[in-house]
Amino acid sequence: MPALPGGFELPASLRLTRVGSVDAVALEARAADLAGRSIKKESKLLALDLAIRCMDLTTLEGADTPGKVTALCTKAIRPDAQDASVPSCAAVCVYPNLVPTAVARLRGSGVKVASVATAFPSGQSPTAIKVREVEEVVAMGADEVDMVIDRGAFLSGRYGKVYDEIVAVKEVCGAAHLKVILETAELGGYDAIRRASLLAMAAGADFIKTSTGKAAASATLPIQLCMLEAIRDVHDATGRRVGMKAAGGIRTAKQAVQYLVQVHETLGLAWLTPDLYRLGASSLLNDVLMQLHTQRTGRYQSLDYFTND
Repeated sequence: MPALPGGFELPASLRLTRVGSVDAVALEARAADLAGRSIKKESKLLALDLAIRCMDLTTLEGADTPGKVTALCTKAIRPDAQDASVPSCAAVCVYPNLVPTAVARLRGSGVKVASVATAFPSGQSPTAIKVREVEEVVAMGADEVDMVIDRGAFLSGRYGKVYDEIVAVKEVCGAAHLKVILETAELGGYDAIRRASLLAMAAGADFIKTSTGKAAASATLPIQLCMLEAIRDVHDATGRRVGMKAAGGIRTAKQAVQYLVQVHETLGLAWLTPDLYRLGASSLLNDVLMQLHTQRTGRYQSLDYFTND
């Protein structure tokens, strides 16, 4: 296995031919146990605040317009127009042709611009076209690139092709961070998810990400735990910290807190930062805002209080 960026190299025990199998029963039992953990009010307030700071607001629809993206960016900067104490979100994720709109609105705000690329969501384009698309979005000002792997190549055992594409994309990202989307629902099980996670990290991913949000199924707590354990194993072996992004199907504040608890218990406090953890969301924010208001004031606030953008 070639060296990781920065001179790190996966040890033999983590190479693709010897990644080991995942105990599905134990993994799911551990995920269920962590999901049932109760936390005190003060910790819940911190978790809700952190969920907002780690959130990537996302719009990836064929009907997206500059106006819609501008409104989403405004909400990412100031999630609650009535409460300046609510933090900004981490990033706004859009299609490539809307990157300039997001860049213009978010300039100076601290909120990052993320763009999907590499024939999202299918990943079914020639490598040269994928690389060119990434070059374009970086040139337009994207701070982060969310690429999707070629699942057809992965599922047919052509790991070298998947690896080489990630390496090629990473090379043209420059200063932009690379999130590698595995589309876990299409990989066929935890063993494959672990293998894909290790492959993406070996190729230079700054983050590994569960889903495009376009498949029939998206993130789940057991799937995130499988990926977190792969991140932990690479960190233990190399000292390298890779980020995690859970995306798709996370719609409630309760779910967001469960995902954060899992990160804390598996990777520790160092990962509880937007630099190393993200929640991909298009409909999560308002529920978190509602719960945050309720926790702070003791009064229920309906979703109608918040904007839909």
